[in-house]
Amino acid sequence: MSEFEDDYLDNHYMHRSNWLRAAVLGANDGILSTASIAIGVAAASSFKEPIILATVAGLVAGALSMAAGEYVSVSSQTDVEHADIERGKQELEEMPEIELLRLAEIYEKRGLKKQTALTVAKELTEKDALAAHVRDELGINEMSQAKPTQAAFASGAAFTVGGPLPLMVVLFLPIENIEYYLYVSAILFLIVLGGLAAKIGGSSIKKAIIRITFWGTVAMGLTALVGYLFNVNVG
Repeated sequence: MSEFEDDYLDNHYMHRSNWLRAAVLGANDGILSTASIAIGVAAASSFKEPIILATVAGLVAGALSMAAGEYVSVSSQTDVEHADIERGKQELEEMPEIELLRLAEIYEKRGLKKQTALTVAKELTEKDALAAHVRDELGINEMSQAKPTQAAFASGAAFTVGGPLPLMVVLFLPIENIEYYLYVSAILFLIVLGGLAAKIGGSSIKKAIIRITFWGTVAMGLTALVGYLFNVNVG
């Protein structure tokens, strides 16, 4: 990659989208899932042990599930991308003239004059026909291309970073009003996460904080409601 491309990527955020999405989703889910589980059990129990057990179980299961789910999801996307690329190869072999015109039409729609678009399409085709079609016809490039292992590792690792935070609250704060301690601490954790993710991604910090606070409150509130509805004293 050239120095110009490095500088360009340093000033733009799209190249961070894959790993950032997986990492933020993992950390957010780690905090929210474990906190919600803890709040739900705490609402039905006056003892710490069941809350701790449920939180630890949720943390382990959630991290593994997050990584596996992300890997399967992104792998499916990768399979689709590979199938499209193979189909593109076949079309270039069987009907190169039509593919050339199709590429020129894409450039023309983007604002180039018809002759200029055809010239550009010819020059790019001479250099690397498949790369041109993959990038401009299929919309697949190095930055957007799915990476299953990277996404799975980012999600699982981020979950294990976010998940223990509510567990620390359960371990070290008194059982009285533990639901409120969990809620407030989880919201604070989520606000920090949302602000950090927005800053890294170059988006609005305020919008990220409002969004993450609202949905975090909804998730934990509904889970607490379930615990209260069962009204079981777990000991």
